[in-house]
Amino acid sequence: MNIELKQACNTDKPYLLNLRLQTMVEHLEREGIFLSDEAHLCRLEEDYASSHLLLIDKVTVGTLKFRLLNREVEIMQLQIAPQYQKQGLGRYTLRHMFEQYPDLPFSLTVLKHNPARHLYFALGFRTYDEDEFEYHMRRPAQHTLMA
Repeated sequence: MNIELKQACNTDKPYLLNLRLQTMVEHLEREGIFLSDEAHLCRLEEDYASSHLLLIDKVTVGTLKFRLLNREVEIMQLQIAPQYQKQGLGRYTLRHMFEQYPDLPFSLTVLKHNPARHLYFALGFRTYDEDEFEYHMRRPAQHTLMA
């Protein structure tokens, strides 16, 4: 598999909003969070410069929003389109990121009842904090795990 992260542009917003609605509404509502389409759009536009289309073998399969912050890679969103889920693409994408930034730790938040938390745990993320709706997770730098 060949992975490519392509910087999202304004013309990608309709796709990314639809992807967010397809992948996030179920998990948010399970937590008791009900957002309007406008609220979803606001969340999408938050730090939009960090958004990337996720292409596997030249096919757009989702999005990865991340930023480098204080010598750490913050994963802000990883969304795989429903028709491409359960094929290991989320795992593949995160492993690719670990290879790109082996000297940096990674952080993310995950909704408490989102099944993706099991993937993050399997990839070395550990919970260091939580709030009402999310677990805050961190993974040490790759070289730390290999030592």
